[in-house]
Amino acid sequence: MRFRDVAWRAMSGYDLDAVFAIANKVHPGFFEAQDVLAEKHALYRHGCYILEVAEKPAGYVLSHPYRRGHLPALDTKLGRLPQDVDSFYIHDLALLPLARGIGAAGQIVAALTKHAQALDLPTIGLVAVNGSVPFWEKQGFAVEDRPDLADKLAAYEDAARYMTKPL
Repeated sequence: MRFRDVAWRAMSGYDLDAVFAIANKVHPGFFEAQDVLAEKHALYRHGCYILEVAEKPAGYVLSHPYRRGHLPALDTKLGRLPQDVDSFYIHDLALLPLARGIGAAGQIVAALTKHAQALDLPTIGLVAVNGSVPFWEKQGFAVEDRPDLADKLAAYEDAARYMTKPL
């Protein structure tokens, strides 16, 4: 990171209002209810972080172990994580405009990559939206052609792409 007052920290339950507010600003076309976002935190706290700029929330990431090629439906609770996980899944990485271009996204992706490796998972997956494919490619992800996911990807947007990164 280039700035001293910018830091990722573990997300707590107290951060969920800020997560919901950031989600609605960054992803207005991909609405998810606050209880859906809160459930991701409750199910796997080790994959949930807040980005603070000058001690104020400016971004977040929600991630968890999952199944490769399986996508959680948008705005839907999971109930529980699958027992037979074989991949790590970045559900959402959202940064307010003031936090973009400072290296924060790359830093948390590197940390999540190390976390997934520590879990001995062979891949990380995600759905790239809002023209973010080039960013994810720079992080080592590649578009994975999965016709079986077409309907779920279309629920995001026409340009949504499923991407994976081998570990």
